[in-house]
Amino acid sequence: MGGAVVDEGPTGIKAPDGGWGWAVLFGCFVITGFSYAFPKAVSVFFKELMREFGIGYSDTAWISSILLAMLYGTGPLCSVCVNRFGCRPVMLAGGLLASLGMVAASFCRSIIQLYLTTGVITGLGLALNFQPSLIMLNRYFNKRRPMANGLAAAGSPVFLCTLSPLGQLLQDHYGWRGGFLILGGLLLNCCVCAALMRPLEAPRLGSGPAPQRPSHRLLDLSVFRDRGFVIYAVAASIMVLGLFVPPVFVVSYAKDLGVPDTQAAFLLTVLGFVDIFARPTAGFITGLKKVRPYSVYLFSFSMFFNGFTDLTGSTASDYGGLVVFCIFFGISYGMVGALQFEVLMAIVGTQKFSSAIGLVLLLEAIAVLIGPPSGGKLLDATHVYQYVFVLAGAEVLASSLVLVLGNFFCIRKRPEAAVEEEEHHKPPADMRVDSREVEHFLKAEPEKNGEVVHTPETSV
Repeated sequence: MGGAVVDEGPTGIKAPDGGWGWAVLFGCFVITGFSYAFPKAVSVFFKELMREFGIGYSDTAWISSILLAMLYGTGPLCSVCVNRFGCRPVMLAGGLLASLGMVAASFCRSIIQLYLTTGVITGLGLALNFQPSLIMLNRYFNKRRPMANGLAAAGSPVFLCTLSPLGQLLQDHYGWRGGFLILGGLLLNCCVCAALMRPLEAPRLGSGPAPQRPSHRLLDLSVFRDRGFVIYAVAASIMVLGLFVPPVFVVSYAKDLGVPDTQAAFLLTVLGFVDIFARPTAGFITGLKKVRPYSVYLFSFSMFFNGFTDLTGSTASDYGGLVVFCIFFGISYGMVGALQFEVLMAIVGTQKFSSAIGLVLLLEAIAVLIGPPSGGKLLDATHVYQYVFVLAGAEVLASSLVLVLGNFFCIRKRPEAAVEEEEHHKPPADMRVDSREVEHFLKAEPEKNGEVVHTPETSV
């Protein structure tokens, strides 16, 4: 995921689709891994934190929620920083902040202090790394962009496979304070990744001036006039209410069934291992010529699959059942992760994508703050994990229905006047690209000339 990023750099730069781009891809892989695996990996410390501070499930769940909310909700702030200072300096500062937050958390004496250090400071540091890394990745790749984004997204499950058992190991040997301190040191590797983000230089033609940056508004609120965007934003916000709940509670669920701590933490490793293969596979399938025009329906199916998995996982009564749940959850979760921003780009077009993604993530940040804590409140009240999984599954299922029904009834069946206007404003044939077919299928408003040309800066 990412934020409202509009630092497009000078025009006239051709994406190398390789070369130093592979180093940038590696850096983005590591940053993505830390950004998305960290909120789930810290859940292995929740039991110890509950004993330390005498708090409930909902109180500890706020740590993961604040982390995700900072990652989701700081898009405009990251845009301003990147536009003012550039990608590399912002990422270096973000790496230092992320490390500082975890180191300071190891000295905390209350859960409120943990919210501020682990949640706010570390979350902001990860956000300042994650979003600029996506900008750089997409500057270096154009033709190979789907493959590059798929490989970078695989960093999340890879790191989840390693950080979760590592966190349990650190807790067993050094306690949660020592574990937080060591994890803070590991986050300094974000600074190493920032050093890999070498800016592309525009070619000079003769003695003329270098190409200038294009002028764009920070946030283009006109996207709210697009019915497709509104439907997507509503569906995504509902989805996030339940999407992150099972990974947060599955470890505690297993421990509550009497599963040893090490085996319980291994559940997240199983989930992450399956996710490693699900994301690139889903991206490859979506990129097929005959499949891509129907990507919105494939995305809706992935959400339905995820919600149905949550409902069936609520029936698990032993460790084997939870392992099976994590396998299918990893498949569906990987599909959602691979498709969500490809579908958004197809709906709004590349020119408005940077604003659209920032606005969507701001809305999702609110849902992130509600989802896991509400699950924790339900658990505190009932002491039944099954109810938490049923609630999460119902929310994700509802989001899939909103997207598919909204797309079918409100977007595909457009007024004839809108269709005629689109034909009138259709760009010349030499300005169109293959992905135009996708946007023509999904968008409710007419495109403008040049709006569909894929550039590496506006793709996630």
